[in-house]
Amino acid sequence: MLRKLTTTLLVAAFLTGLLGVPAFAAAPKTYQVTGPVLELTNDMIVVQKGKDRWEIARDAATKVTGDLKVGAKVTIEYRMIAASIEVKPEKGAAKAAGKKKPGA
Repeated sequence: MLRKLTTTLLVAAFLTGLLGVPAFAAAPKTYQVTGPVLELTNDMIVVQKGKDRWEIARDAATKVTGDLKVGAKVTIEYRMIAASIEVKPEKGAAKAAGKKKPGA
């Protein structure tokens, strides 16, 4: 009885560990940008980094600590997320599609 319980616990622990790995591995890398806030809306924040102007989207789930306002120096942690993806045809496939057999 004890052996069966131990085996069941080991299997449960193994499966729990296995299920946790894909979630951890799938998380995209985070990046940071620091600078003064130039503009601020409910949907975005604009920060000056050197000579560059960075526009970063934000929403109600964005965690803000401190008094966020124009002119405040902030550090933003963000992830790059694809908005859309367009798959281009392969070079060989595009040429083959353009050539038709005579009489076709």
